Amino acid sequence: MTDALNAEASAHWPDQRILDLFGIVHPILLGPMAGPGSPELAIAVGSAGGLASLPCAMYAPDDLKAAVAKIRAGLPDKPLNLNFFCHTPPQDDPARALRWRARLADYYVEAGLDPAANAPSPSRAPFDDTFCAVVEEVRPEVVSFHFGLPAPDLVARVKATGAKIISSATTVAEARWLEDHGCDAIIAMGFEAGGHRALFLGGDYSQTPISWQDVARQVGTFSLVPQVADAVKVPVIAAGGIADARGIVAALALGASAVQIGTAFMFSPEAKMPAVHRAALEAATDESTALTNIFTGRPARGIMNRVMREIGPIAPEASAFPTSGGALAPLRAKAEAEGRDDFTNLWCGQSAALSPRLPAADLTRKLAKEALARLA
Repeated sequence: MTDALNAEASAHWPDQRILDLFGIVHPILLGPMAGPGSPELAIAVGSAGGLASLPCAMYAPDDLKAAVAKIRAGLPDKPLNLNFFCHTPPQDDPARALRWRARLADYYVEAGLDPAANAPSPSRAPFDDTFCAVVEEVRPEVVSFHFGLPAPDLVARVKATGAKIISSATTVAEARWLEDHGCDAIIAMGFEAGGHRALFLGGDYSQTPISWQDVARQVGTFSLVPQVADAVKVPVIAAGGIADARGIVAALALGASAVQIGTAFMFSPEAKMPAVHRAALEAATDESTALTNIFTGRPARGIMNRVMREIGPIAPEASAFPTSGGALAPLRAKAEAEGRDDFTNLWCGQSAALSPRLPAADLTRKLAKEALARLA
């Protein structure tokens, strides 16, 4: 698209606040999915007028800078969102870790692996001084957070770069808290969304085992969005279960200024996923997913597989976020090498079956074109 055509397309959206805030053409944000997210996926969505997003929690600082440089080279003069986790690192709890390893011991024996072998270290790092220094160096236009916000001094440093700050809320109370603590826009993350729930008020979820009570009260997207829109003054971004133009139009009608889409982009060739995850996505239906804490220690929505069925999606024994995945890593590696998804975190939202199978740029344009047609 030329700049003139971009301006014309942008002008047809009924709510311009997110377009103006981020400098994008279409109110479509790429969900920053740790694992599937890649520079290629970000470039594709950004080139089609959406907001390019890169998940950063699994990058080392130097690798993150290299990834940002790659996106800037492929997407000059376009905005970029860098996403970070801001959980509290867990305290050592050897007894809890041993209970989790004991729960998995039979699977190790079945696989011919040593249950006492050292588990890999967690691969998800929270936002800290080091990551903040990277933000200050690469200066993204948007910085988004998951699990609340980092310490106020870090938020102030991010704001000083000129970046807009957004974060995810799973309740109205969380949305109000985020607005009060400096967010420029809020993602209303419904129960339908794939990946980690963003819940952060009401408990120290980096230390306390998750229970069904923690997730049973979570709110669906199309109930949460209008209540959040009524409760805050900043723009609202709807996330969860939105995979086609109908979902976009519905979210906008309920008060959202934009949508964030993750699962639909996981079908794109630019997404990075194990073959077993891609195969599970292709077969997913509306009943395929559940919330589970098995793979990381925090609740996240994924496709049901063997370990979720046999242990139960919510396992009180699971070690604290993000350490529980370390104990599963040897089992996962062996199963994936044999073409099985028994121990793989198959993150997926509830609307996978609605997702078009297209390259990410084509999908962004299709979603925007069809949503504008419906709005017209």
